[in-house]
Amino acid sequence: MTTATIENLRTPGEIARALGVPLHRVTYCLNTRPIQPVRRAGVVRLYGPDAVEAVRKVLDDINARRTESGG
Repeated sequence: MTTATIENLRTPGEIARALGVPLHRVTYCLNTRPIQPVRRAGVVRLYGPDAVEAVRKVLDDINARRTESGG
């Protein structure tokens, strides 16, 4: 794996900061959807740009359903 690729990997906390949402919402998405880490560094899961977009989409879908149901 090249250095450029490693720089593109994000932890769940970094994904949460990038999307401006609490960590527990990102963790929920990662645990309930088939979004897999690209690499592991010990116990730390590292996700690529595709996973970040997948989490963003899941969160957008959840927010849309909340808005439709009035919640």
